[in-house]
Amino acid sequence: CWEAADNWPPEIAALLASSIEPALVGAELLLAIPEYTVALPPRGKPSQNDLFVLAKAADGQLMAMTVEGKVNEPLGATLDEWNATASTGKAARLRFICAQLGLASEPPGTVRYQLLHRSVSALVLARRFNARYAVMLVHSFSPVGAWFEDFETFCGLFGSRPAERDVLLPLTMAGGIALYAGWVSGNTAFLNE
Repeated sequence: CWEAADNWPPEIAALLASSIEPALVGAELLLAIPEYTVALPPRGKPSQNDLFVLAKAADGQLMAMTVEGKVNEPLGATLDEWNATASTGKAARLRFICAQLGLASEPPGTVRYQLLHRSVSALVLARRFNARYAVMLVHSFSPVGAWFEDFETFCGLFGSRPAERDVLLPLTMAGGIALYAGWVSGNTAFLNE
């Protein structure tokens, strides 16, 4: 659906158009790179983003966006599952993630690890490109919105208003970068192509 779009896929354009951040309304897509990896400290497996998008906001600032495309598969392991084989490397990575996201304590074990590291990927990329905005999107093509409750749980970590489908939610400010998250309902017609 991203390749078929002239600029943004219609549902992404609508999400940005409804943002409470005026600068994100009408943001211009500059580039989109599929399967973009982002190394996260201390070492180990990088965050494999389905899509990395760099865009220019209406205020002239850059926006780094990571996109996780889903149909019916879960959003990866829960923190409990991921940490079942605990190691000093995993403990260091989780401390790094929590610090980047401004979380004072380790998230509950039911939170999906993938949502945590995808959000940090957006922040890392925003810093790399000197962007003011970072966005982590789940682009869901599930007709029933499978796994949305996991996205709600993740967003709840930040104490902001409840997550909604097709609404860009401000999560936190991290080192001068505004982090947003969104669950976008994709056009399921693309599943049959």
